[in-house]
Amino acid sequence: MSILVTRPNPSGEKLVQRIRSLGKKAFHAPLIKIIPGNELALLPTKLAKLTNGDRVFFLSPNAVWHANSALHLTGRKWPDTLSYYGIGHSTASAFHQLTNLPIQLSQKGETSETLLELPGLQSLLGKKSLLLRGNGGRELLATTLKSRGSHIDYCECYQRQPIKYDRQIFQLQWQQANIRTIIVTSGEMLHLLFNLITDDVKPWFLSRHLIVVSERLASTAYQLGWQSVKVAKSANNDALIQALI
Repeated sequence: MSILVTRPNPSGEKLVQRIRSLGKKAFHAPLIKIIPGNELALLPTKLAKLTNGDRVFFLSPNAVWHANSALHLTGRKWPDTLSYYGIGHSTASAFHQLTNLPIQLSQKGETSETLLELPGLQSLLGKKSLLLRGNGGRELLATTLKSRGSHIDYCECYQRQPIKYDRQIFQLQWQQANIRTIIVTSGEMLHLLFNLITDDVKPWFLSRHLIVVSERLASTAYQLGWQSVKVAKSANNDALIQALI
C-alpha cells in the first residue's frame, strides 16, 4: 500500500517517517506551509486587555507553538488568571506541555461544535474571548461566543500558504507511485488537492482511499466525488496511524 501524506511540516514528515517504520510506502506532498502570522507582535497587548476569567482559545497546535514562541521572546508568561480552551487533544496537550497551565477541551470531538458544548462556555455575558488562530478559517466559534455575550478579539498567530505544484507533474508522480491512500487533515487542503487534479485524471484520484479527520471533512470529500473515505478518531498522528491499520 502506497500512502500520500498532504499535511504540512513538521507533523507531515514525522507522520511519513512513522508510516515507513511500519514497513509501508509513504510519500510527503504538503499542500500548505505554515509561517508566522502578521499579528504575533500584538499578542502581549491583546493579552494585557484581558481580565480574570476571560477566555483564550487556541484553534490548533500551530497557534500554540507560534503564540508561545512570540510571548517567550518578549520575556512574558501566560497569565494564570485566564481560562484557556483548545480545539482537540493535540492543541490542548501542546499548550499544557509548554506552560504547565490547565486548558479545557471537549472529550467528545475535535471541532468548534463540540468545544462549544462545554459548560463554561454557555453564558459569557461581559466576558472577553481572544481567539488565537491562523489566517482565515471558520467563524462558527466566534459567532457563537458573541451570541452568548462575549466580546471577541482575534490574533493571527500563523499563516497557511498554499504550496504551488505543477499540475501535470503532481498528477503523474503519484499515479506512477501507485498511491492507494491519501491523508488530508483540513478542508482547505482537500480543496487544494481537488483543484490540482485535471478533469481527465479526476476519476483515478477520486477512486483513491481517503483518510480525513472529521465527519464534516468526510462529507465534503463525498460531495467532491471521493468514493472511499475513513474518518480518523482525531487529527494527531497517532490517530492517523491507527486509521491506516
